[in-house]
Amino acid sequence: MKKLLTFLLLIAVSLSAEAKDKKLVIIAGNRSHPPLMHEFRAGCLILEKCLQNVKGLSVEVHTNHWVSNEATLEDADAIFIYSDGWKRNPAVQGDHLKTLTRLTAKGVSIGFAHYGVQVDPAVAGKEFKKWIGGHYEHEFSVNPMWKPEFKQFPKHPITRGVKPFSVRDEWYFNMRFREGMRGITPILVDTPSDDVRDGPYVHPKGPYPHIEAASGRKETMMWCVERPDGGRGLGFTGGHNHLNWGDPNYRKVVLNGLVWLAGLEVPKNGVKSKLTEDELYQNLDPKKGLVEILLKRKK
Repeated sequence: MKKLLTFLLLIAVSLSAEAKDKKLVIIAGNRSHPPLMHEFRAGCLILEKCLQNVKGLSVEVHTNHWVSNEATLEDADAIFIYSDGWKRNPAVQGDHLKTLTRLTAKGVSIGFAHYGVQVDPAVAGKEFKKWIGGHYEHEFSVNPMWKPEFKQFPKHPITRGVKPFSVRDEWYFNMRFREGMRGITPILVDTPSDDVRDGPYVHPKGPYPHIEAASGRKETMMWCVERPDGGRGLGFTGGHNHLNWGDPNYRKVVLNGLVWLAGLEVPKNGVKSKLTEDELYQNLDPKKGLVEILLKRKK
């Protein structure tokens, strides 16, 4: 009888573990840029809303450039940071790099979006290559405003249900990837025209000879990796223009990426979501010029 009870207890514990939701922590960076650009807080809240009906996923959003209490990261399955980069990247503030290094070493997945993929190579280049396969490097990578056409996608859970789309954004390319793209799966790929390569880039305006010399080469603007430690990594270079979240396929490929990052099975047709135009204008940062934009929209 005692053995039977022990056996039943083990089964109950096992089922409880299986039933536990995967936890995704989304971190929004500090306010920057004019209205409808770098709306990290509003963008993260949109992602949270669109993921709320994904079975088995618990989403926690922090909008203060980091989590209010790092204890919440201890049981996270995945962390996603949508923010500014370089010295303003939350990953390199204070002792955050040390925290993320410890968490990823035990298999926590991590992803970065838009400027959040940029770091100083001397500060965190090695870590970013290990965690997500690569990063934006100042004056090696470029950040033009352009409109790639994503027509073909690899067979991967992240691309499920994603149809061809094209939106104008600050799509970075020429990332400082691992040598030979080792272990990296490109998700969003297109070939920039020579006009795009010739600049101007957003900053510095360029052009850069090494970018021009790569005329005709395909470039990767979203990618993923599966790490030996059991964790996963994700990089997405879009996310500058806030209203792009209104495009269903732009939104879906990121939502799929977050579900995959958390270790869940992406639905056969991808994550379904609906977003109204009014919802796009919710939770915007109180920046100079926002009131005028909102008043103009009401006319």
